[in-house]
Amino acid sequence: MTLIKSISGIRGTIGGEVSENLTPIDAVKFASAYGTWIKKQRNKSDYKVVVGRDARISGEMIQNLVMNTLVGMGIHVVDLGLSTTPTVEVAVPMEHADGGIILTASHNPKEWNALKLLNAKGEFLNGEEGAKILKLAESTDLLFADVDSLGSITKNDAYIDLHIDEVLALDLVNVDAIEKANFKVVVDGVNSTGGIAIPLLLERLGVEAVKLYCEPNGHFPHNPEPLKEHLTDLSQAVVKEHADFGIVVDPDVDRLAFMDENGDMFGEEYTLVACADYVLSKTPGNTVSNMSSTRALRDITEHHGGNYEASAVGEVNVVELMKKNNAVIGGEGNGGIIYPELHYGRDALVGVALFLSLLAEKKMNVSTLRASYPNYFMSKKKIALTPDLDVDAILKTMEAKYSQEKVTTIDGVKIDLSDSWLHLRKSNTEPIIRVYTEAPTQENADTLADKIIEEINSVAGVK
Repeated sequence: MTLIKSISGIRGTIGGEVSENLTPIDAVKFASAYGTWIKKQRNKSDYKVVVGRDARISGEMIQNLVMNTLVGMGIHVVDLGLSTTPTVEVAVPMEHADGGIILTASHNPKEWNALKLLNAKGEFLNGEEGAKILKLAESTDLLFADVDSLGSITKNDAYIDLHIDEVLALDLVNVDAIEKANFKVVVDGVNSTGGIAIPLLLERLGVEAVKLYCEPNGHFPHNPEPLKEHLTDLSQAVVKEHADFGIVVDPDVDRLAFMDENGDMFGEEYTLVACADYVLSKTPGNTVSNMSSTRALRDITEHHGGNYEASAVGEVNVVELMKKNNAVIGGEGNGGIIYPELHYGRDALVGVALFLSLLAEKKMNVSTLRASYPNYFMSKKKIALTPDLDVDAILKTMEAKYSQEKVTTIDGVKIDLSDSWLHLRKSNTEPIIRVYTEAPTQENADTLADKIIEEINSVAGVK
């Protein structure tokens, strides 16, 4: 059982001991710290926070604890109920709220949940702001409201529709072309809120949606991380339904992956590549992704005359660099699309609309589109953290071992080789070391990853 405090929020497993897991007491403690931080930002008479959740079994319990804690601090709450992470991000500025909280552990299994914290712009808190909240959570500097100054809860279930309105109003979303293309798509909503939002979006675009696991009951039918090995049912459904392609999202709908008409993965890394190709063809400019993302985005960006740069892993880091570089699109290779014309947050709804626009205009099937992009293959492996594993020492040793290569250390150790790269880092969301490699063939990527893991185990004294 685990409690992780990081740039990605407060994330943990439900049940168990206080301070070791995400228990009710921990939920109240961190909600109180966040509420205190909100009130320290501006001195005003009324404060408002937007709260939404994915469909996890623990979601309603955690949301009620969080919302009523904020009420106890004199903060008014806008309750979106079942929602998506990007929908809450869109709702915060639309509500003129002081912040927002999404209750979701994203791709983690059902025993996990988390508090993801937003500022008044609807963007994730940066490291400095997050550190202040963690410090407040361990202090007694928490002041609650008297009985005449309690906050209130107002329910608003319109925001998924409002979010879709905003997506469809974007200049680059070619609604007419999509409607004329008569697409048929299978949607795997992993029994969470993607099963609500994605079919609604497709309906508004005139796309026939075949629903697979779209009942938002929190009983994930497979591992919720949208990877090939978890998506056999989607693959079979796409072929059986003679669909144009398949869509899968994670439980909070900020990650997006596609499956082609043959039931083969388009490649989660290539979601951003395709959307960027479309955006750059209309509005040339710069792009940003994180250090663990494919080189294909760099290639596509340079093809369109723009500049590409990589940030540290973590949405807030990508957003910060996108703003600095005036990027027209960016995101993360895990299927996270960030399109600033709408908002600075990973958004599967925007990704679906841009991808459909690209397909409709190019008039080609998904497998042909994938074949048109530079071909790279990635291996993503994990090493479980143990108390005797010194991550910092391992990273320093690996940095020294490959010092003759191009090495970047802003987030773990990234080593660029002539035709491949490897990235080693401690995860923000799981108790693991992530080992990512990319190469011109899958065999080369897997071999490089296995070699690096063997070297790490040797450094750590693991037999």
